[in-house]
Amino acid sequence: MAHRLLRITTRVAGWSVALALVAGLQLLAPSMAHAERIKDLGAFQGLRANQLTGYGIVVGLAGTGDDNLDYSTQGMKGVISRFGLNLPAGVNPALKNAAAVLVTADLPPFAKPGQRLDVTVSALGKAKSLRGGTLVMTPMRGADGQIYAMAQGNLAVGGLGVTGADGSQLSVNVPSAGRIPSGATVEQAVATGFDTSPAITFNLADADVTTALRVADAINLAFSDSRAKALDAVSISVAAPPGAESRMMMMGLIENIQVKPAEAPAKVIVNARTGTVVINGAVRIAPAAVSHGKLTVSIQEAPRVVQPAPFSRGETAVEQRSAIAVEEQKKPMFQLKAGASLSDIVRAVNAIGAAPSDLVEILEALKQAGAMTAELVVI
Repeated sequence: MAHRLLRITTRVAGWSVALALVAGLQLLAPSMAHAERIKDLGAFQGLRANQLTGYGIVVGLAGTGDDNLDYSTQGMKGVISRFGLNLPAGVNPALKNAAAVLVTADLPPFAKPGQRLDVTVSALGKAKSLRGGTLVMTPMRGADGQIYAMAQGNLAVGGLGVTGADGSQLSVNVPSAGRIPSGATVEQAVATGFDTSPAITFNLADADVTTALRVADAINLAFSDSRAKALDAVSISVAAPPGAESRMMMMGLIENIQVKPAEAPAKVIVNARTGTVVINGAVRIAPAAVSHGKLTVSIQEAPRVVQPAPFSRGETAVEQRSAIAVEEQKKPMFQLKAGASLSDIVRAVNAIGAAPSDLVEILEALKQAGAMTAELVVI
């Protein structure tokens, strides 16, 4: 089949990018029919979200707050002190209408000052409900301790909690947590450094040497040079031109290059808690014959009371009576041919009516016999 090639040349700040794209179902090989975009296999290093956390006070609750929890009391004193007010020593305000909370948010990559973030507010103490509450201005810090956003606003709580006079309670969903859509404002951007480093790094979501090499080869083929090289099973380093605009153009082109990922290693996953067994398509079986049966031993106890004869000196006693039965299910032996695939395994196991627990035993025995080279993982 002839392949149509479309060559796109883009010039940015004196830098020429030549990208060869393929239009059709295949690229250099029929196996590319299952190719994936590079952007679906991982992400560029540094282009990630950062977690922000803050400690704040929610006010305006209808008597469902923390009462005199020390954390909320100290927090309320801090809020009051912002306005030049100081409570007398030893005085703790009744805070049934306030609650100490933790505020969390994700700061997306390239977030700029002034952008808005959604925040999640969760009760820290014994607050029964945050419904109707308002979060007081709360600084949100990153892992480096710096303030990156300020949060404030009215909570949207999807849960409901009700308590009766006799102590009975009714709770719908989780009323002690809520969200504030666009409740935080970004105050400073996170420096990624991607526009100044000599190279950018693409990290695969799943470590695989073959996939890393294929990604590097696809980038080099698309740009007709040797700018990409696989550093390890996860990272691919790509030489990049100076300047943020040029790099963004190159990254956008790289993300849409098609690559066929390497086939996953042969694995059998067993969930010991639920009995779920998952076999991926890479599992192959060497020639083997399997016979699987089940032996059931049942013991039934039926004690009876034995009475002595009339006018005798005997005593009433309990006589033990046991009935033991053995039942063995006979199931035919089945044969697995060389190179048996996943469908062959499923068909053979279904033919003998094996349960999930029986299937695990069969797979373990096949692995011990050397007839299955797949990795057996128990979770």
